[in-house]
Amino acid sequence: MTALHEDDHRTGERGAADVAVLREVSQRVLWLSAAIVDAANRGRPNATGVKVGGHQASSASMVDICTALWFHELTSLDRVSVKPHASPVLHAINFLLGDLDPAYLPTLRARGGLQSYPSRSKDPDTVDFSTGSVGIGATATLWAAMAHRYVRSQFPDAPPAGRFVSLLGDAELDEGAIWEAVADPQVASLGELLWVVDMNRQSLDRVVPDIAVQRLAAMFEAAGWQVVTLKWGRLVSALFDRPGGSELRHRLEAMPNEEYQRMLRVDPAEVRDRVLGSDSSAELRGLLDSLTTEQLVEAVRDLGGHDLGLLVDTFGAVDDHRPTVVFAYTVKGRGLPTEGHPSNHSALLDEAQMASLARACGTDLDDPWAPLDPGSDAAALARRRGEQLSRVTVSPTGPLRVPTSLGHPHRKTVSTQAVLGRLLSDLVRDAPDVAARVVTCSPDVASSTNLGGWINKTGVWSVTERRDWFADDAERVLRWSESQTGQHVELGIAEVNTVGLLGELGATWSRWGERLIPIATFYDPFVGRALEPWSFGMYAGGQSILVGTPSGVTLAPEGGAHQSVSTPSIGLEQPGCVAWEPAFAQDLEWCFLHAMSQVGVAGGTSAYFRLSTRPVDPALARVPHDEVLAERRRQHAVAGGYRITDHDPATEQVTLVGVGAILPEVLEAARVLQAQGVVAGVVCLTSPDLVFRSFQQRGSRSAGGSDVLDLLLPAAHPAPLVTVLDGHPHTLAFLAGARGDRIRCLGVSDFGQSSDLPDAHRIHGIDAGSVAGAALDLLGR
Repeated sequence: MTALHEDDHRTGERGAADVAVLREVSQRVLWLSAAIVDAANRGRPNATGVKVGGHQASSASMVDICTALWFHELTSLDRVSVKPHASPVLHAINFLLGDLDPAYLPTLRARGGLQSYPSRSKDPDTVDFSTGSVGIGATATLWAAMAHRYVRSQFPDAPPAGRFVSLLGDAELDEGAIWEAVADPQVASLGELLWVVDMNRQSLDRVVPDIAVQRLAAMFEAAGWQVVTLKWGRLVSALFDRPGGSELRHRLEAMPNEEYQRMLRVDPAEVRDRVLGSDSSAELRGLLDSLTTEQLVEAVRDLGGHDLGLLVDTFGAVDDHRPTVVFAYTVKGRGLPTEGHPSNHSALLDEAQMASLARACGTDLDDPWAPLDPGSDAAALARRRGEQLSRVTVSPTGPLRVPTSLGHPHRKTVSTQAVLGRLLSDLVRDAPDVAARVVTCSPDVASSTNLGGWINKTGVWSVTERRDWFADDAERVLRWSESQTGQHVELGIAEVNTVGLLGELGATWSRWGERLIPIATFYDPFVGRALEPWSFGMYAGGQSILVGTPSGVTLAPEGGAHQSVSTPSIGLEQPGCVAWEPAFAQDLEWCFLHAMSQVGVAGGTSAYFRLSTRPVDPALARVPHDEVLAERRRQHAVAGGYRITDHDPATEQVTLVGVGAILPEVLEAARVLQAQGVVAGVVCLTSPDLVFRSFQQRGSRSAGGSDVLDLLLPAAHPAPLVTVLDGHPHTLAFLAGARGDRIRCLGVSDFGQSSDLPDAHRIHGIDAGSVAGAALDLLGR
């Protein structure tokens, strides 16, 4: 791995590792991981009746793999994702390395303590990747490796990185997110990737009957990965070379998983007969007769994932020119009384079992957090590795001033989707320092979401340089030139991959001190497909901007398959994110620049923009010409909304509240009502999300918050409300509580169908006539 490990911190230990010392450390890690879970359950008062839980068996199967990595292989430049249920192992190791105060060891799943699953943002010790969403934490290393490559290609002085290691359970390979990521064509060039699969052959409910590791290996190999399988340790492998050994190997490997694990649970005296089965040769009998019962019991348990010397040698020898996956066979619950039991997933050891484990591990149940003997080789190894793995504090990039406006007039009728494309293209000229930090992503919809101008100016980024065979094509409009200097990353039709990369691009400011402003464009109907990994990316600290377009039923001819209904609610309900749906060109410019200013900074936030392909006349927004009043309008827009109508709210008989591309219908409804002698105010919301937060802030004693809701709906001038948006109507139902007004919520609550735009609006009751009719109904007219 020389080419990847700049400033390599290894000290030449490989090949001369003292396996006995590693085993001593491993035994202490096994004890600590079990004790951490025990303290959270048996050792903590619990009057609620709600179980605390934890996973002693899932942790035990990973202990030797983790010991070989942290106490021999890793450098300070490496980053590791640990499978969710092995979090106690990570905390135990961090404690031994001096990275976790022992006061935290009894606090698993307690307030202010160790999290249930590794959390980069909430745990007190070093956690490189948040896991807990099965499959997503494992693939995060892949996207982090790509994000680091991107950062170094744009900013050569950015800190180096080493390996990106994922420790994942075999059951995680059932997750589609794994295979979407593995199959991405650029991944085959990421030689810094190392995945280690804990092949304990158990899931939550059972011993998995048939894990076809050959099929899984073939899938990785087909994607360009190096595959290493560690099925047996060196002890039993030596027996395989003796007379009768090939039959022993065949017998063990032909056993169904259930039969093998049942053998681990029987009385030691029964193991010989279970290995022999009903039809065995004299050679095999002779081989087994040469072994003591204890030797045979040890041999059948000698799996590759528990052979520390083999693990050390394997990790040090992997190819650094392509990604590597190691299938390490293990026993779930290795070393615990629950070893190999089909129901051990959430099983907790009782006091007697914990006392027995303490004796086996050379420690004391009454002093569970005792450090390694200060004078021992194991303690010396832990001290040395703690020093080698310590990291330099990352200094963030200097301040970046994102403009509040680009100052270009918006006069032509245009869609918000098209405005986004123009904004990004203008940014290269008007704010080059900001544009240099922008990276766009798309799941094969870049041109259809108006990123063409941006791509033509900045190019497409690729892990490796690619020849542009269409460079001499004079008829080409989109210049698709792929290089390591581009600023757009195109992925296949896999939204989960896109948000996985988006989250890691949005974490580079905290990982390596280089701020990026990642922006992804999706077809809005497919936001739901990527919602969980996108949400988890934000939980893990990634800040980004997701653009969903075209939204709603406004793209009428596309029909119900491409018409999004629930996304406004998704955006409003997502923690760590502000949801926006500007109606007009100027609003989008203001709000998008504001959102960009909040990405890639401490205390920052992600954003979700719901845009449209419907052209809207910017004159309808009535943006003031006076600079002072225009700035006031901008402030209101970035706060969540503004009043388009300028009459005195005291004269209003009804208030129409609109969001996004439906505003022309809302304004037309106001005109119709005016012709009927009804004074209708019109409120344009750029972010129902921020307006809801303003609603929640009312009466709160917390500092901060916004009073924008009071500006939009003055408490002194109540009036019936009609809310309208191209999405589910309940999104704005909270506005009834602002002043206690009667309300009618209009929107889309059914699947759409192909039609023209006026018909689509009439079908769902969001046309101007329906809006005016709802207002008249509220007024009793």
